[in-house]
Amino acid sequence: MRTLADDARLVPAAGGVVWRTGGTGALETLLVHRPKYDDWSLPKGKLDAGEHPLMAAVREVGEETGLHVAVGRRSVQTRYDVRHGDKRVDYWVMKAVGGRFTPNDEVDQVRWLTVPAARALATHEHDRAVLDDLVRTDVPRAPRVLLVRHASAGERADFDGPDDERPLDRTGRDQAATLATVLPLFTPARLLAAPPLRCRQTVEPLSAALGMPVDAVPELGEEGFGADPQAGVDLVRRLLAREDGGGPTVICSQGGAIPSVLSALGVRWSGTAGALWPPSAKGSVWALGGRPGALAADYYRDFTADPAAPAGALVRSSAGRS
Repeated sequence: MRTLADDARLVPAAGGVVWRTGGTGALETLLVHRPKYDDWSLPKGKLDAGEHPLMAAVREVGEETGLHVAVGRRSVQTRYDVRHGDKRVDYWVMKAVGGRFTPNDEVDQVRWLTVPAARALATHEHDRAVLDDLVRTDVPRAPRVLLVRHASAGERADFDGPDDERPLDRTGRDQAATLATVLPLFTPARLLAAPPLRCRQTVEPLSAALGMPVDAVPELGEEGFGADPQAGVDLVRRLLAREDGGGPTVICSQGGAIPSVLSALGVRWSGTAGALWPPSAKGSVWALGGRPGALAADYYRDFTADPAAPAGALVRSSAGRS
């Protein structure tokens, strides 16, 4: 049993297992050499105050390697003893999309290696667990769909007008601004929104940040989904099955549709026997990849900092890893 004293000793950190396709077509990953410790490890670092682990992971990879990355699925979480406490590191799979390494105060060398070679060179056993996760073949390395619940829009009873015209409130606008900062890390290729104004307003800041239009998706509004649920589920299935190599599709939908879509895809909430529907808080994001029966489904309740708690909930369908 963990105590409050144990939690006080927690050192939260985050990092990335970065990959590319080498010249021979083989999967390659990156290890960094830290002269302070004389070790070969994965790029990672401690969270700054008020920082979400995902943002910290991207920042640390950039600082240590100079690389620009596209965030993929959540990888494993490692935990081990360090001198001043218990270190927890949340990892994400990341594709290298640009940038260049320059030696710095923390890292003096980097090496691109095949995964077997990286496992052999890695100094720490906990890094090998992350490398093993990178080569999984049952789920993809990156999500194909980012399913967003619209941000906060107050109470229906307090709005004097058609419900589809109810706008975001102050909290909702803040949530939309945060999404516009975080979701570009996944390099989206397309933005879709259900008909209500609050859905479109949720992704408008993201649209402006990416310079990308927002297309309508009536099949995933509550009214359209209620009339034909299968059409909404089939749309998400088709987007998950895309194999064009592009980034994920962002879909902003509603609470009356998202849990049903997830359940139809086989997503079950962690720690239950399948009776509890997947959650869908306002402003939350489900990152989905794979296919029904072998689906990676990561739930991001929000992107505020919570260093003392696990970094989100990793959920797998019945054929995936729990």
